[in-house]
Amino acid sequence: MDLGGHRFFSRSDWVMDWWQQIMPLEDLPPGESLTVSYQNQHRRVQIPAAAAHGGVERELVMLVRDRLSRIYFGRRLYDYPVRLSLAAIRNLGPLRCLKISASYARAAVFPRLPEKNLEDFLVNRFGTELYQTFFRSYTEKVWGVPCTEISSAWGAQRIKSLSLAKTLLHALRQRLRMPASAQASGTPTSLVERFLYPRLGPGQLWEAVAAQVVELGGEIRLSQRVDALELAGGRITGVTAQDVHSGARTRLSPDWVISSMALNDLIAGINPPAPPAVNRIAQGLPYRCLITVGVVARRMKSRPGQPAGSNRLPDNWVYIQEPDVKLGRLQIFNNWSPALVADPDTVWLGLEYFCDEGDGIWQLSDADMQALAIRELDQIDLVAAHEVLAATVIRVPKAYPAYFGTFAEFAELRRYVDAIENLFVVGRNGMHRYNNQDHSMLTAKAAVDNIIGGITDKSNIWQINVDDDYHEVRSSD
Repeated sequence: MDLGGHRFFSRSDWVMDWWQQIMPLEDLPPGESLTVSYQNQHRRVQIPAAAAHGGVERELVMLVRDRLSRIYFGRRLYDYPVRLSLAAIRNLGPLRCLKISASYARAAVFPRLPEKNLEDFLVNRFGTELYQTFFRSYTEKVWGVPCTEISSAWGAQRIKSLSLAKTLLHALRQRLRMPASAQASGTPTSLVERFLYPRLGPGQLWEAVAAQVVELGGEIRLSQRVDALELAGGRITGVTAQDVHSGARTRLSPDWVISSMALNDLIAGINPPAPPAVNRIAQGLPYRCLITVGVVARRMKSRPGQPAGSNRLPDNWVYIQEPDVKLGRLQIFNNWSPALVADPDTVWLGLEYFCDEGDGIWQLSDADMQALAIRELDQIDLVAAHEVLAATVIRVPKAYPAYFGTFAEFAELRRYVDAIENLFVVGRNGMHRYNNQDHSMLTAKAAVDNIIGGITDKSNIWQINVDDDYHEVRSSD
C-alpha cells in the first residue's frame, strides 16, 4: 500500500539519477531503449540486461508507469488536469461549459488582487465556475476549512504555474500529436504523463537505502521517540530518545541535527524552552491526518472507456469531487504496480479520508471506518458492496502540514530555528511545507551539502520549491 500515492518524477536531474542508482529501471525487450524526459531535456536510457545489473535483486527495480488521474464529479469521470475533449464537454453540458468560459474570461480580465487566500488563487487561474465544479469540494475535504481560510501559499506550493490556459494548450498539443521535444520546455509537473515507480512501492526504495547505510557502517535506530533537545550556546548539545517498546532512554551528544519531525513537536522538546511567541506559533500550526482504508474487491463498476474485459478503471488515482460523501481520493494500486496486488484477479483500492486528530472520523473504530468506506464506494457507483472481499485501515497522524492557524506568523518561528547553528530542518513536516517527495529529498541533500561545506546559513534550503523557476530551469546538481 502506498500511503498518499508517490509518483517518482522530478525536475531535478540529481534526484532522477539518484533514484535510478538505488533502483535501476526494469528490463525492456532486447534492443529496446526508453526516453526519460524531464527538465528541458530528453535522455535516451539503454535498459541493462538482467545480468548487467551488478547482482541487484530482480525485484529491486523501477517500473515505468503511465499516469492517469481523473476527477469524479456528478458520477462522471473528467481528466485531470482538464483536457480539451468532446467527452468532457458532453459530460459538462453546453450551459456549464459556457459558464466556465465566461468566468475564466472574467478572471483573466478582472483577477482578484491581492490574492489573499486559496480561493482567490484558484479563481484567478481557473475561473469561478471551474473552481466550484472541480476544486472546491475536494480541497475543503483535504483541509477541513473553507478555501477562503487557507493561505494562497498552498496553491503556490502545489499548483504553481498550472492554469486553465496551460492545461488546454497541453491538451491541444496532445491532440495534434506534437513531438515530445516540442512539448518538454515549461511543462508543469502536474502535466507529466509517465513516471517511475518502485516495484513494491516507495518503502522498497527506502529499505534499500537503509541497507546501504548499515552496510557502510552507519546505524539506524528504529522505534525511537525523540522528545528532548538540549540547547546551549546557540547549538543543540544533547538529544534524548525513548524506545517506544522498552521505554529505555538514550542520550546522544550530536555534532549536527537534521530534523524532519513536525515543527511543533521539535519546539516543544527544546530546553530551555523557546520564547513564548515562538512556542505559541509552533503549537498553533495545524496538521491534517490521513486515514487510508484498503479495500479488496472482485471488480469495480464498468464505466465508458474502461478497457474491455478489465475489472477496474485504468486510473492511478481518482479525486472524489462529490460533496455527498466524505471520501476524498481513491487509489487503484493495481495500476501503480501489479506487484502490490496479491491476487491479480482482484482490485486493490486505497480510499483516502482526511481529518483532524481526535475528530469524529479519526475516532471511528476500524470496523466502522471500513463500513463507511464500503458504503460510500457503493453510494457513488464505483464498487458494489457485495463485491468487496476484505478491508483494512491505516491511520497517519500529521500527514499534511496546513496553511492556516498561526501559519501567517511562520517567519518568526523560522528565524528562531535557523538561528540554532547545528540544527537543520528538512522535509514536509520539518519545514511545515507541503513539498513533494523530491523537494523533501533536495532539502535534506542541501542540509548535508551545507554541513560538509561548513555553511550554517539555511536560506538555500528554504528556497527549494519556492520559485516557479525551480520547475522550469534545468538543475543538474
